[in-house]
Amino acid sequence: MEFTPLKLNVFLFFKLPSAFWSGVRVKSISKEQCVVTVKHRWFNQNPFKSIYFAVQAMAAELTTGALVMMQIKKSGKNISMLVANNNSNFSKKATGRITFTCNDGHLIEEAIKQTIATCEGQTIWMKSVGVNEKREQVSEMNFEWSIKLKV
Repeated sequence: MEFTPLKLNVFLFFKLPSAFWSGVRVKSISKEQCVVTVKHRWFNQNPFKSIYFAVQAMAAELTTGALVMMQIKKSGKNISMLVANNNSNFSKKATGRITFTCNDGHLIEEAIKQTIATCEGQTIWMKSVGVNEKREQVSEMNFEWSIKLKV
């Protein structure tokens, strides 16, 4: 699969339908950065009339996971990926359109090179920050990805 926003959004529809129906959409992806948005709607809200934390987590995880998937494909190797750990901080009510950005593409590229060179699994923490339409931070999420060369 080529890594374009359109193809990743089609991937969401078939492989992660809960994210797709919640309104999670990839807006851009490059070697270094992935940007995903989600808009507050009735379907994805919590009882406090903001975006449910799990919907924010899906969007944030996608910013990191898409970068991992892209680097694995680029390597040409058979490498598994798994979220081993995560943590979150919610600093403001998530209403309107929330944009999550991960700028850690360079970190996963290095970890994959290390995995291939040593045939040992690697873990890497990647951060995704969510901001509202006023560019105010609403959440920050960190995901520890475990990657391992399949032999």
